[in-house]
Amino acid sequence: MKSFSDLDMLPTLHETLTEKGLISLTEIQSRAMPALLQGRSVVGVAETGSGKTLAYALPVLHLLKKRELDGDVSEVDSQPRAAVIVPTRELGEQVTRVFKPFTHTTRLRVRSVLGGTDIDVAKRNVSGRFEVLVATPGRLVKLLERRLIDLRQVQILVFDEADQMLDQGFIASVHTIVDACRADRQMALFSATVPPKVQELMTKLFSGAEVIRSEGSHQVVSGLTTKNIEIPNGKRFPILEELLSKNVEGGTMLFTNTRDQVDKLAQEMKKAGYASAIYRGEMDKLERRNNLKLFREGKIQFLISTDLASRGLDVDHVGRVINYHLPQQMENYIHRVGRTARAGRKGLVVNFVTERDLALIAKVEGLRTKKSAAAKLDSSGDWPEEPTHTKTTRKVVTPNRVTVRKRA
Repeated sequence: MKSFSDLDMLPTLHETLTEKGLISLTEIQSRAMPALLQGRSVVGVAETGSGKTLAYALPVLHLLKKRELDGDVSEVDSQPRAAVIVPTRELGEQVTRVFKPFTHTTRLRVRSVLGGTDIDVAKRNVSGRFEVLVATPGRLVKLLERRLIDLRQVQILVFDEADQMLDQGFIASVHTIVDACRADRQMALFSATVPPKVQELMTKLFSGAEVIRSEGSHQVVSGLTTKNIEIPNGKRFPILEELLSKNVEGGTMLFTNTRDQVDKLAQEMKKAGYASAIYRGEMDKLERRNNLKLFREGKIQFLISTDLASRGLDVDHVGRVINYHLPQQMENYIHRVGRTARAGRKGLVVNFVTERDLALIAKVEGLRTKKSAAAKLDSSGDWPEEPTHTKTTRKVVTPNRVTVRKRA
């Protein structure tokens, strides 16, 4: 199957797809959606930016609406028919946004209960009748313990970004949620990588599921150009300044390994007159969300983060990822570079390489995809062709507040 029109779905869903200009299927969509639409359980392993959310959102809405049209109508408060479990609030908000356009014509209701939400707000969010719940595991378990929500009518249960969810220690919560759902539920699990914890979950809960691994899974994404720059004597910032002087279309995400490194880089960029926003742990959640909003809307062109921003965030205009400090784990690298070159677009990754990073870089070189159009690893002295960051008056975001400063 090559296009959404090839799928046997409700006309209302096809109408919305046409209105949104969505025509061609990605690999994971073309392989996972037919199975899900037929009611089969699926494990989908695919690179970030490959369209996994839509791959399960459309089958969920189709199956629930079809059952409703057949007379199986939701008539009990706080009893969703489908649940999507996500690791973070940010991903939950993103998933909800994907569902929303398709709920207008199907008249299905989507609610969310996400981490960081006051329990009284969460209680209101799950009151009344609705069909689809998007939730973080910790918040959902608390609602279950207080008997504020009932999952016994859940017919479809989806785990999105399962690798990140289990990395955060949610394995016990996952089992609690599964046990709270009806025994004959259809299940789906989507993940960019399959570390041991995900493999264990697949073995225990998805033994009968159809496992689909996209050709690009556990590989750097297609459409990506990678530039490795050797860093002599650890002097990173002068090289970064040279790099930032070259213009790029879209935003740039800069990754470091620790919170202290994030703050130090933000200060150095401030002194150099570049606008930057930070996104890391141990900062006010509202501030973190506001910084992401500024970056997502293009008001700030540089987002500096730890691996907290490497998974689950979907920002359309990321044209470049800079690994200011490379991670030690390959899985973290894959998630970082997956922030650019999403959904078939082009993207650039620049790696600052020291001697300790050589083992990781060797693994990266081994991840070239089989197709000639896949990730290109370029260690030449020539800069890849890049569009531009305009040098105008810049807003500079410090770790604690936003100020305005003109570049000299």
